[in-house]
Amino acid sequence: ATMEEYAKQPREQRLQRLERTADALAAAIKGQSSAVLAKRPDAKNLAGVEVVCHLRDVEEAFGARFQMFLAMDDVKLLPADPDRWAVERQYLRNDAAEALAAFRVRREESLDLFKKLSEAEWQRTCIHPLFGRITIDQIVGLMAWHDDNHLDQLKRALAGGI
Repeated sequence: ATMEEYAKQPREQRLQRLERTADALAAAIKGQSSAVLAKRPDAKNLAGVEVVCHLRDVEEAFGARFQMFLAMDDVKLLPADPDRWAVERQYLRNDAAEALAAFRVRREESLDLFKKLSEAEWQRTCIHPLFGRITIDQIVGLMAWHDDNHLDQLKRALAGGI
């Protein structure tokens, strides 16, 4: 599904996608060796451990961002550079299970926050570098799409394909 299709899904459906991601990651990496998890399918696609680390770091970044969205009006987000994160944070040297555990904690924090939002808070906006003015509600759609996109990428990486 496209980002636009995710955006049209009911909020509860998007939240359910977010709730399932940690378990889906755990199922995908279960029983995989460190060598398999660190093998890139090609020069431009991430290895399995890199996908898990990427999701962990994105979740951490959004946790901080959500606090800003709720405290300030129209926060302007700076673009992230996930490829740079992979190099600087040495994703290939990370343990996938540890990265998953950290992701799980951060995701639970996000989900707990979402459960407490009023309808007005769901409509708070920020300025996204690619999408312009966007609400917290719309960001949850992006997160759901992002999760599925990277879960597919993880499965392809572990299968040795792109």
